[in-house]
Amino acid sequence: MVTMDQTFDRSSLGAFLRTRRTALQPEDVGLRRGQRRRAPGLRREEVAELCTMSADYFARLERGDGPQPSEQMIAGIARGLRLTPDERDHLFLLAGYRTARRDVRIQHVSPGLMRVMDGLAGHAAQVMGPLRETLLQTPSAVALLGYQTQYTGNARSATYRWFTDPAARERYHPEEYDKNSRTNVALLRAAVTRDGPGSPAADLADILLRTSEEFARLWERHEVGLRWSETKRFVHPHAGELELYCQLLVEPDQGQSLLIFTATPGTESHERLALLTVLGPDQFAAYTG
Repeated sequence: MVTMDQTFDRSSLGAFLRTRRTALQPEDVGLRRGQRRRAPGLRREEVAELCTMSADYFARLERGDGPQPSEQMIAGIARGLRLTPDERDHLFLLAGYRTARRDVRIQHVSPGLMRVMDGLAGHAAQVMGPLRETLLQTPSAVALLGYQTQYTGNARSATYRWFTDPAARERYHPEEYDKNSRTNVALLRAAVTRDGPGSPAADLADILLRTSEEFARLWERHEVGLRWSETKRFVHPHAGELELYCQLLVEPDQGQSLLIFTATPGTESHERLALLTVLGPDQFAAYTG
């Protein structure tokens, strides 16, 4: 039996969800309005899909007779409703959580980046957190890089996986390894300097210093100012070698970044990426096999 938090305000939570849903327009989430839409805002079914929950569950929360949502569920609702950080924090309080765990808070993608992602559904793009946690991927990015949002604990950080899990390097060309390693270390060092001792960045650096000889060796070089190169070489298990252009957009307030992968038109990489995007990895293998 779940123990209910005495600060869980069902009525206010339901009212807040209703106002946010009716204020959200189809165009805000990449949906077509259609001629039959009469009521303002989005339908409950549409919001439920955006929040990856059942329409019945969302309706119960709106009515004020649903169970207390988990922190992960509240984070999903905040993302689906495109809430601002202030609105997200307000939602957590209404749901009975005085403070949300950091690993839940950082999953919230800013409304601005969500709008951009809605328009990039047919492109390879993903949103990264401050420690290179993959927060959101388009289907094309999944086809290119594999699922990267399912990790937990330290493994949520792509930097941690790069130095501790050989599988993290499988889709990168071997000639990219050294530069990627040095850049990962330099960016983490910058985060530690910015956030200070005791920060999540400092904790991650301490863990990697104890677990990875390569990381420890590169850390001693004190390199700073390295950035991801604009072009990256990948080795896809089905599409083969791809040379892609990586555009980086930064959301300073949230510490998040948006990566968009494209290829030069007319090149073999462009043709392969386009086909991979349309077919997905499995069908691509069958089509080209």
